[in-house]
Amino acid sequence: QVQVVESGGGLVQPGDSLRLSCTSSGRTGGPFGTGWFRRAPGKEREFVAAISGSGESTHYSNSVKGRFIISRDYVRNSVFLQMNSLTPADTAVYYCAVSRHETYFGPQSSEYDYWGQGTQVTVSS
Repeated sequence: QVQVVESGGGLVQPGDSLRLSCTSSGRTGGPFGTGWFRRAPGKEREFVAAISGSGESTHYSNSVKGRFIISRDYVRNSVFLQMNSLTPADTAVYYCAVSRHETYFGPQSSEYDYWGQGTQVTVSS
């Protein structure tokens, strides 16, 4: 059974940084394209960033471009989301999602088969 587990969320102040981690297990093949999504209170889930299985290609939403960095560690089979210059608008539950494709790194949630339970990020003074 495939498992996707996020960690690293917490409460931070505006301007702070936070790094989220995503580890997946229970699946052969890969590495697969992996994305981060978030759902803010009262809002729809939105795409944040994604990285291809090779790690060579990344894609960011306009709202986080230049502040967030997605990367992956093959030894630890993990994908990270480094979040810098956080603002209250970044407050949300962040979800990691793993695609069925090794090459996918886009924003379409339908292309991701496996999802974690989410980790809460709260940015507040």
